[in-house]
Amino acid sequence: MANQIGKQAVVVGAGMGGLTAAKVLSAHFEHVTVLDRDSLPEKPQPRPGTPQSRHTHALLAGGMNALEHLFPDFEQDLERAGAVKTGVALDVLFERPGFDPFPQRDFGFNTFCMSRPLLEFSVRRLIEQRTSISLRSRCRVTELVASSDGGAVTAVRFENAEGQVETIATDLIVDASGRAALTLALLEAVAVAKPDETEIGIDQAYSTAVFEIPYDAPKNWKSLLHLPTAPDSSRAAIIFPLENERWIVSLGGNHGDAPPGDIEGFMAFAKELRTATVYNAIRNAKLLGEVTRFVLPASVWRHFERLQRFPRGLIPIGASICRFNPVFGQGMSVAAQEAVVLGRLLASRTELTDPLDGLAPAFFAEIEDLLGAPWATAVSDFVYPKTRGDRPPDFQKRLQYGIALTRLAAEDASVHKTVVEVNHLLRPQSALRDPVLADRVKAVMMDSV
Repeated sequence: MANQIGKQAVVVGAGMGGLTAAKVLSAHFEHVTVLDRDSLPEKPQPRPGTPQSRHTHALLAGGMNALEHLFPDFEQDLERAGAVKTGVALDVLFERPGFDPFPQRDFGFNTFCMSRPLLEFSVRRLIEQRTSISLRSRCRVTELVASSDGGAVTAVRFENAEGQVETIATDLIVDASGRAALTLALLEAVAVAKPDETEIGIDQAYSTAVFEIPYDAPKNWKSLLHLPTAPDSSRAAIIFPLENERWIVSLGGNHGDAPPGDIEGFMAFAKELRTATVYNAIRNAKLLGEVTRFVLPASVWRHFERLQRFPRGLIPIGASICRFNPVFGQGMSVAAQEAVVLGRLLASRTELTDPLDGLAPAFFAEIEDLLGAPWATAVSDFVYPKTRGDRPPDFQKRLQYGIALTRLAAEDASVHKTVVEVNHLLRPQSALRDPVLADRVKAVMMDSV
């Protein structure tokens, strides 16, 4: 293998971050082993290790591009599996205060709507076709093993499906477990300070129900996003189409304004939204299964990039680094983009004497800008007075800028397209501060004074 960096790599976690990481590692290691504590299903269905998988998930256009980069023709695979192609700003009814709805426009690019289990299964099936990757289910990782000097991670220890303890010596470990518990425990064991964490405490609760798409479903949209009248209310709603002619509907609220877990309460909550669109869409639809609930206390960013040293041979990825407010649907797409970054870094280091030396700091530095756009969206949760955390000192100015930008985007399709591209992780957050655009936004701000 011309680009070989090592013999063995291990990935902890077979979610989207772990699977995409395994794909890029397979180009540079003789063998990649993916360990997951769940029994990985043989068809698209939720599993205990992804408790949020019964809820609405979005695959943003930036995430779709990353997956298409990793798995050529992946769009066709998804479409054949039943995913629903959706025009990013054309097929979405976007209700936000003052714009019920926001203009629907065709910007020439699409994404897909599907259940989280279908997306994960589609990626896992492609991974299983690669002979250099082994997926091992019902394996609970208990420890990352450090070298005697604490400068590197050399092995992973786990309990296998038979309850026996195994140890795999490895050149590189990717922690895609989601909570970074293994990475944080390793740092403590080798006397490396834990990273600073930035938290935005939102106490978000949401309830989700799946319905058959009714025969009288609206024809002017496939998906619906209903934003709250913040700061007075945090109540929001999402309707996405799923494979097999279904809708997944999630209702959410922050700081104790939790939607109920029974269908009667669910419908009552929907009826109390600012507009009747969501309630009217589902009031005659057939419920499939039960209402499920989920709670997220906070968005969290672990600042590994600030550490002065980091063990060689270890890379956390996805939610192990940054967990976002799920309402904005960024997690899976960011994880896939991070995997692309990791693959690019590995490819650029194959000629180095020790390609893994300094890999983690380089990775953390590379993804900082990538995380900027979704984290800027998470910061918007400070609009609610009860949100916990360090409110940016310029937050009020940011809020006013965002309001004016939204007004301008409603009037100007080119500005709208830029905003959509940033929201879909196709362009960096800095695109919204382009000097020409910023001058136009400031002019709108002056008009509203």
